[in-house]
Amino acid sequence: MAPSEIAPRIVCIGIPVRDLTFRVDSVPERGSKANATHLAEICGGNALNAAIAMARLGGRIAFAGPMGDARETSSGFILDQMAAEGIETAHIVRLPGAATPVSAIFIDATGERTLTIYRDPALWTVKLSDADELLADCQAVLVESRCGAFCIDLCTEARRRGIPVIVGVDRAMALNDGLLTAASHLLFSSEQVQETAGIADDSEALKRLAQLTSGFLAATRGPRGTIWLNEAGALEETPAFPVEAVDTLGAGDVFHGAFTLRLAEGCGVREALRFGAAAAALKCTRHGGGPAAPQRIEVEGFLRDRR
Repeated sequence: MAPSEIAPRIVCIGIPVRDLTFRVDSVPERGSKANATHLAEICGGNALNAAIAMARLGGRIAFAGPMGDARETSSGFILDQMAAEGIETAHIVRLPGAATPVSAIFIDATGERTLTIYRDPALWTVKLSDADELLADCQAVLVESRCGAFCIDLCTEARRRGIPVIVGVDRAMALNDGLLTAASHLLFSSEQVQETAGIADDSEALKRLAQLTSGFLAATRGPRGTIWLNEAGALEETPAFPVEAVDTLGAGDVFHGAFTLRLAEGCGVREALRFGAAAAALKCTRHGGGPAAPQRIEVEGFLRDRR
C-alpha cells in the first residue's frame, strides 16, 4: 500500500491512440490474407497505457497531450475509456481538423505483437497547459520520449521544483535530445538503448548514456528482466517474473506506470523495479494491452507469493 493516505498525483504526457487489435495464429505474409480469431477495440498509446495502469494501482492521474478534432469518433471513444478509469482529462488539447492516432495490431499465438500506426503531424503543434496548473500537487511526471518537442519546458520546470520526471522511451533518442538531461529516470528497452547509444550491448550502451545524463538509466529485456545502473554506476539486474504470456501489448507501458507510481509513493528504485516487473508480468497473462493492466491487490498478492 502507499505510505500516505493520500494517493500521489501523477501527470502523464503523451498522445492517446485508438487501437484495433487482431488475434492471429501468425502475422500474415506480405500480399496475403488471414482470418483473425478475435477483434478488440481499445484505447492505447504509451503514456495512456501507463496512466491506466497507475490509476488501477491507486494513483491520481492527470493526462496532458494532443487529440484530434472534437467531431471525430476516435477521440470520443478514448475519452469515454479514460473517464471510466478515473483519469483526469481537463488538460487534453483538442486540435481542430487533426485526427487522433489509430493503430492496427496483430497479436500472434506467442503473444508477440506487430503493429502499424498513423499519427497526424499536426499533433506535434500542441501547446500544453500552464506549468503551474499542471504541476500543482504533482508528485511525478511520466512522459513518452516522442513528446519532448512539446513538453521539454514543462519537464525542466518539474525538475526545478524537485518533481521526478520519468521518460518511457518508445523509440531511439538523439544524443542531444533535451529529455536526456531533463529526465530524472529514463526507462529504455534493450533495442532502444542500443540504438540510442550506437552500441550493440545493453550494459555498454547504458554506460555510454550515463556520460550524457545524471538520470537513472535502465533497459528492460522482456523475460530476461531489467538491467540498470545504480548510484555508483555499477550494473545491477532485476529479474522478470516467469509467466505464460498470451499478449505482450502494453507490457512495457504498464511497467513504466507501476515503476513511476512506486517512486511517487516514496519507494527506492529497487522496489519500484520489482513492482513494475510484477505488474507487467500479470498484464502479459491476459489479452487487451494497457486496459488489461492489473489492480493493486493483484500485484501485491503476486509479490507476496514470490517472496
